[in-house]
Amino acid sequence: MKLFSIATLLVIGTSTLAHSDDLSCISTTFNLLSPNDKVCVTDFEDPKVSGVACYISQARKGGWGQPFGLNEDPSNFAVSCRQAGPISVDISKLADNEEVFSEKTSIFFKATRIYRIIDKRHNTLVYLAISSKIINGSPANAISTVPIMPWGSQ
Repeated sequence: MKLFSIATLLVIGTSTLAHSDDLSCISTTFNLLSPNDKVCVTDFEDPKVSGVACYISQARKGGWGQPFGLNEDPSNFAVSCRQAGPISVDISKLADNEEVFSEKTSIFFKATRIYRIIDKRHNTLVYLAISSKIINGSPANAISTVPIMPWGSQ
């Protein structure tokens, strides 16, 4: 029963994260007898700010562990977010430092997470991607910004 309660809390806690789609993967190495290492591009939309689309590229380790989800992917990634439509959100009502995307990159404890940070002074949304595994004393990270601007005839 306790395990069921924990699983339920995890599902509820992550339900506000963005849905993502893999767009494409490009092989970066050739492995004769196992899946290749690759870089994959994934897209997602901010779940609370319509009109913002983000793209993340991530290195994924090949080998026989890949089909079973056993590999630990390297913490190599980049993020780019853009205004892709009208943005009509009151940024004063958004939570600061809110996690908007998470993807496991290891079977244990490691994930790439993207947080939305609010820059009220410049009317800009800042997206910070980090690795939850500490790499040589600090997490791998990347950043992208989306200034909130009029769209079309707005």
